[in-house]
Amino acid sequence: LLTQGVPTQYIRVLRELYSGFTTKISPFYNEVVIDVKRGVRQWDTISSKPFSATLENVMSELEWEDMEVKVDGRQLHHLRFADDIVLITPSISQAERMLADFDRVCGNVGRQLNLTKTMFIENGQVSDAPFSLSYVYLGHELNMANDLAPELSRRKRAARGGFNSVEEVMK
Repeated sequence: LLTQGVPTQYIRVLRELYSGFTTKISPFYNEVVIDVKRGVRQWDTISSKPFSATLENVMSELEWEDMEVKVDGRQLHHLRFADDIVLITPSISQAERMLADFDRVCGNVGRQLNLTKTMFIENGQVSDAPFSLSYVYLGHELNMANDLAPELSRRKRAARGGFNSVEEVMK
């Protein structure tokens, strides 16, 4: 944030907000204190800003000028929206290099590329690349058939997992 011109006093306030953050719940009249592990949260107006600033610093450290592709008259090597990044490359080998570079620079600032959320899309026939007809985007499972059953099952599993994680506390 400092490298992007954010005043030091605001950085201190944000640091205070994100350290030692807890919340309390009272299931069945038993008070439980929970440490909140902060990250980018949907609809949270502040949490996405430090994340975007960090991502901007990461992208500025990458030397990808020689890897741009012409898209609609503009030279691009990536697109970003919130915490989603699309790398645009003319070849698989270049995509591998860009992913390795990105992961390395993320590591320099204490971030890590989440390979379970990394997808590969190519314009053309690809015989040996993983292909998915559904994915989770902004907390919702989307699929080509526009079927809600998998999303409802996913939410039930998530709710059961959440309940199981606090079951001992609630006894």
